[in-house]
Amino acid sequence: MNGQIPSIAGKRIVLLTASASRLGGGVAEAVIAHARMVRGLGAEPVVLALDDEHGEEDRPRYGDVPLRLVGVQGPRRFGYSRSFRRNLDALDPDLVHLHGIWMYPSKAALDWRRRTGKPLVISPHGMLAPWITARGRLQKAVARALYERSGWSEASVMHALTGAEAKDIASESGRTDSAVIPNAAPVMPRGADLRPPMALYLGRIHPKKNLGALLDGWDMADKPDSARLVIAGWGAPEDVAQLERRVASSPCAEFVGPVHGQAKEALVGEARFMVLPSLSEGLPMAILEAWAAGTPVLMSEECNLPEGFTARAAIDCGTDASSIAAVLTKALNIPTATWRKMSQTATGLAQGPFAPETVAQEWAALYARLMENA
Repeated sequence: MNGQIPSIAGKRIVLLTASASRLGGGVAEAVIAHARMVRGLGAEPVVLALDDEHGEEDRPRYGDVPLRLVGVQGPRRFGYSRSFRRNLDALDPDLVHLHGIWMYPSKAALDWRRRTGKPLVISPHGMLAPWITARGRLQKAVARALYERSGWSEASVMHALTGAEAKDIASESGRTDSAVIPNAAPVMPRGADLRPPMALYLGRIHPKKNLGALLDGWDMADKPDSARLVIAGWGAPEDVAQLERRVASSPCAEFVGPVHGQAKEALVGEARFMVLPSLSEGLPMAILEAWAAGTPVLMSEECNLPEGFTARAAIDCGTDASSIAAVLTKALNIPTATWRKMSQTATGLAQGPFAPETVAQEWAALYARLMENA
């Protein structure tokens, strides 16, 4: 989309989500970036989320964007909060944008839509992918019956990060009119032009990230003597404990825990490759962060960023240990000139189709149209 960006100045847009902290994984990262983008467009973003043990600790990451955290009554996995309605009514938003599904915020968003008739945007963030819908079937069946199907049907628009996600949305909801807008690449300092043979995983510690296969592949790969694998992230205590046990038996691999801000920028800029052999993704922010820093990527097709393969800023590593090992062997021994070309291409993607201004223009047009037609 070209031309002048439609104005949404002064409009109050509430971003509703289950977790605004590190526990929200990539969804929380996307919400932080989206809130800043909305602010940059002159609108008034407010993030409304369920509180958790890291909510206050991670509040500074939202900067000058208001963050309202509400308490949970009952099981966390459902996320009921009687405060959602009161907050939404007090905020009186012009539009609500729900990030993530399967929990009570979906019901709160649907109820608000029915009360006010104002626009509701739903971004599933990959949560309708088959790998996700196959897990926790009973809980998801109840959620579908009680509120999700109605929400998907009555939303002003369903948002897909990729064409693949649009197909998942159509399969689950019957809606074939999803707005496809990618996450924007963040502004990151470009990394060094010469980098050690270090592979970096950055993100949530979760079974879908396939870190066991990554470590098995790392052990099998034919690597330079100085090669190392760094895993940075956060997750449920049981998943982190399992990872720590596995890393302890893998030479030249280390788990460094969560990293943010300048520490994250430095780590991404030091890596020769980001590696993400996921079994299921929406559109992973870690890859966009890597490209913004000029870091090529080793990723599975399930990361839903075929642009990386086409442009040769990424290599398909598959999801099984043997294919991951083969690609690690190739990547960590790649000639410097070839790596530099991949790095330049990665930066080009971050500054082109995934550039913040490009994505912001698409969101401004969609939001403006929905609010004009409300």
